[in-house]
Amino acid sequence: MRAAALLLLLASFGADAIVIRDDVPDSRYRLAAAEFPALADMPGEGHGVLIAPGWVVTAAHAVGWQHAVDSVVVGGAPRAVRRIVVHPGYKPPPQAMIDAALKSGDWEAFFAFAAASDDIALIELAEPVADVAPARIYDGRALGKVVRIIGRGATGTGTKGHSLHGPNRTELRQGYNRIDSEDARWIGYRFDAPPKALPLEASIGSGDSGGPILVAVGKQWRVAGLTAWKRGQVEGTELRPGRYGETCYGVRLGSYAGWIEETMASGRDSGETAGR
Repeated sequence: MRAAALLLLLASFGADAIVIRDDVPDSRYRLAAAEFPALADMPGEGHGVLIAPGWVVTAAHAVGWQHAVDSVVVGGAPRAVRRIVVHPGYKPPPQAMIDAALKSGDWEAFFAFAAASDDIALIELAEPVADVAPARIYDGRALGKVVRIIGRGATGTGTKGHSLHGPNRTELRQGYNRIDSEDARWIGYRFDAPPKALPLEASIGSGDSGGPILVAVGKQWRVAGLTAWKRGQVEGTELRPGRYGETCYGVRLGSYAGWIEETMASGRDSGETAGR
């Protein structure tokens, strides 16, 4: 069995959402939307986070595959999109690379490509959001910290994983994990099986790309990262996402704080794409 790099929300086999322990009832992972109203829902699947009244941050690939993002849902209401600004360092994986990995079962080249990309984008809204408080970015060290992950995507359990074929938008869930790797671009965590697992240990499943990875600062949850990609399991050429043992990676937002602030302040970026 080899590790496979699985970029979430690829058109060929989708993205990932909250996958849970086998021995804990699903009801304990369910989350009311009011508990984190800054969560943004992309059209169809995928997420982002409201970080300023007029701005949502998300993973670049969560918007890049979609034909158009005219609006996003924040606080239960659709919010019109003015424009999308993709980080100039984002590189979508070549289809030939994906096809070769699917055929051979060898995902190492794909893994290296994904790890070298700046998978982040900003969505400027047509009007500021006045009825939802933006989430604050966490810019400290995350290594060793327990994080909270949130998403509405595909679900399953650590023994069986989840289907590659959807559905990729389900009920809102949350779970927890512990950051065990951190570098300039990424924070990462492993989906452990009991008895090593946290009480509400979780991984991500198809449809969660761009969703928040949260760190507690006092009584406040701040956004340390955005769900992006993972090293799942593959047997032969069969992908088996959502199983115990996979490692998940999120965009480390603190590393992009300068770009985020500059983009929101200046309104200029060579990677701009129309939201309409």
